[in-house]
Amino acid sequence: MPSEKQTAVKYYVGVDVGSASVRAALVDGFGTVVAHAEQPIQIWEPQPDHYEQSSADIWAACCSVTKEVVRGVDASQIRGLGFDATCSLVVVDKQFQLLAVNSEGQNHRNVIMWMDHRAASQVKRINATQHRVLNYVGGAMSVEMQPPKLLWIKENLPELWEKAGYFFDLPDFLSWKATGVTARSLCTVVCKWTYTSDRGWDDSFWKMIGLEDLVKDKYEKIGNHILSPGEAVGKGLTPEAAKDLGLPEGIAVAASLIDAHAGGLGVIGADVKGHNLPCENQPITSRLAMICGTSSCHMGVSETPIFVPGVWGPYFSAMVPGLWLNEGGQSATGKLIDHMVRGHVAFPELEAKAAASAHSIYTYLNSHLDLIKKSLPVGFLTVDLHVWPDFHGNRSPLTDLTLKGMVVGLTLSRGLDELALIYLATIQAIALGTRHILEAMQAAGHEITTLFLCGGLSKNPLFVQMHADITGKPVVLSKEVESVLVGAAILGACASGDFASIQEAMAKMGKIGRVVQPNHEHKRFYDKKYEVFLKLVEHQREYRSIMKSL
Repeated sequence: MPSEKQTAVKYYVGVDVGSASVRAALVDGFGTVVAHAEQPIQIWEPQPDHYEQSSADIWAACCSVTKEVVRGVDASQIRGLGFDATCSLVVVDKQFQLLAVNSEGQNHRNVIMWMDHRAASQVKRINATQHRVLNYVGGAMSVEMQPPKLLWIKENLPELWEKAGYFFDLPDFLSWKATGVTARSLCTVVCKWTYTSDRGWDDSFWKMIGLEDLVKDKYEKIGNHILSPGEAVGKGLTPEAAKDLGLPEGIAVAASLIDAHAGGLGVIGADVKGHNLPCENQPITSRLAMICGTSSCHMGVSETPIFVPGVWGPYFSAMVPGLWLNEGGQSATGKLIDHMVRGHVAFPELEAKAAASAHSIYTYLNSHLDLIKKSLPVGFLTVDLHVWPDFHGNRSPLTDLTLKGMVVGLTLSRGLDELALIYLATIQAIALGTRHILEAMQAAGHEITTLFLCGGLSKNPLFVQMHADITGKPVVLSKEVESVLVGAAILGACASGDFASIQEAMAKMGKIGRVVQPNHEHKRFYDKKYEVFLKLVEHQREYRSIMKSL
């Protein structure tokens, strides 16, 4: 029989919708993940740079994983539910029926994914306006934000545009499905839609870019009821959603967060006492949260607005209430590593050897690098091999989606050694890109001393060590590797009223696991690598300029 102490435990459910899967966790009030489940979701790529999903498929996966993590738990102990998701665009009609975001008329494919770059010409025109709202996205809007996607729909799918009743950011779609309330989160509308916490929507921007239709209906289609992340939505879980999710009717549902911001919430506020870190006894503004998965996001907060060229924000209260957020990012990190490794001619050999040793391919590659390094530090193996990582354009700090990836130093070698070296050089390139973003943020006024990493790539010790060595800053890893899910659960905990504020929940539910220190003896090598890194983009721009002169 469970003890009285056990029955008193309060639980919160966090649901995270990533690019390729939906995950759920049951989390207690101390931030411990008690149960975890995951289910893949479908991605369609009908043509280059077009990525689509189905909100029905996503919701079904949310229901499946949530039912799994709460199975056997006393319903009275489950206090709140929080969602986070990628900043993908969901389109439904006035009756909330799915609408196709494609010319094939496939209505079940009603989501334009965050990484979809179909609106390249639209974002170019939007940025040419130099409208004042662009100051809050680093001076230039990303193709991954929602206004260019909306403009693409209006120009390319006019019938869809006329039928559309609501355009949701995916995190807001999930809170609507759970509560029946169309309220939007301040996080999504500020970070991806140009809403500002002081002025609200700017009519002149939407009129200037040709989307004046949204102004006419008082922004009903994109949101005119805005809630702070963690605020309770409506009257909680509807009877229909409760049945779908396997949760009690009426439990608190929180205004949601974008997935990266949930990860930031899950790690950035942790108590660091006793770890001898430079951020100890310093404000939270000395920390940078890095959420590393398919792509990577770099989240820094400040007490006053800091405008960083090429870095999104400042966004007020978009992650931590009362603080301004700047968000750097790399559009392809985990996806890039997979691309480089799986596309190599030696990948079948790697796959077979990893399987035979009962290790993942990346654990095997890390071990193989240790074998071939001899007396050298592992990182020094790439002295003649350099990668520029923008295979999907540059999000920060150059904001140039036309940039391409580069590899310099290839040989005729086709074996496993060569694959391991390219893998290493790619990880280093991603870490050098982080250093590039950090330097831009620090030049603008941020004072960052410590990195806090979470997400799938933070489980790779080579990835973590390279980020410490290349930035010269200690890296903090959370006790719970699923920090994004903890962040989502923190939202549910706040909505339930069990914590007075998000800050209180962050401090109690975010826990440090391990600290990785930089090896300062390697500083000179990585300073030289960084010099080469910056030269690569110079050369790319130079040769493109030459070819344009044809």
